[in-house]
Amino acid sequence: MNALKKPETAIPLLTFVALVAMVIAYFAPIWWVSLTAPNYPPDAFPDGIRIHFHFDGVYNGCSAASKGSKMAGEIIQKDLGAEDERYNPILDAKKDVDKGAEGLDCVHEMNTINHYVGMFPIATGAPVEKPLAKFFFGFFAVMLAGFALAKQKPRLLVMSAGFAAVAVWMVVDQFMLGHLATHVAAYKQEAGTFFKDATMIESWGGNVELYSKVAVVGLMVVMAVVVLLTWKIKQFQLLLALVPALLPVFFVITYAGWLWFFGHNMHPWGAFTVKPFMPTVFGEGKVAQFSTFSYPYWGYGLLMLMFISLVPAILMRRKQLREGTAE
Repeated sequence: MNALKKPETAIPLLTFVALVAMVIAYFAPIWWVSLTAPNYPPDAFPDGIRIHFHFDGVYNGCSAASKGSKMAGEIIQKDLGAEDERYNPILDAKKDVDKGAEGLDCVHEMNTINHYVGMFPIATGAPVEKPLAKFFFGFFAVMLAGFALAKQKPRLLVMSAGFAAVAVWMVVDQFMLGHLATHVAAYKQEAGTFFKDATMIESWGGNVELYSKVAVVGLMVVMAVVVLLTWKIKQFQLLLALVPALLPVFFVITYAGWLWFFGHNMHPWGAFTVKPFMPTVFGEGKVAQFSTFSYPYWGYGLLMLMFISLVPAILMRRKQLREGTAE
């Protein structure tokens, strides 16, 4: 225990804990949202219409058993006017449920409800951030590895090699393996599920491709600048831990921003006209007959563990710099 009181031991250990928590958080559900209504009974929707937000996408949060499938299909048809051919996505949702699958696809269900009021499909949100999130996590991981080292030369070597590896990974993954093109095609397909203007969808896809390329180049430039500033300014090394520590804040800001976008960019395809609104970021809300629930999930707890681990590490490194025991 005495060793943990020493900065040269405690800082690497705390940084390692934060790094492990961050890696696990990338694969974990960070936030969950659920919609409930009187005509969506617990027998068919025991979790409500629930989805989980991850850094790399939105996933099904429902665990409805197949015995509720028939009831769910009837609800979709009755409540959302599924017999109207204008709402083909709703018919598709009913068909999927009627197949008697083991569970309900609540991402599809929520898209159906959102479509009914003229809202974009969920998958069209954060089209640049989601596929590139793994590279940003790689960027943060290298920053933390550099911060854990008290000496400048090893720190710069680790960061230079790490950032170079992330840069190569991005180029190979996005361009040589064609994952960017695949993502853009999937984005256009998802947008076209509800929106039939081919010209506009092509334009959106082009924007996603352009902004993704800008983000890739931008991240490589930022990595080079971080190495340079770490070399030239001793105090800058504190930011190597502070920036990743603020991931909980970055997530909430991004999440709230995209909720605002969805709630303030409605389209005339909806069967009902809903005034622009701000969806619930945290807590409970009400939209028409639906009650909305939006709360952090266990992955967000890992992000908070990162923050709690890195704050004392940063303070200890700051003290080291003042005392001259760190470079």
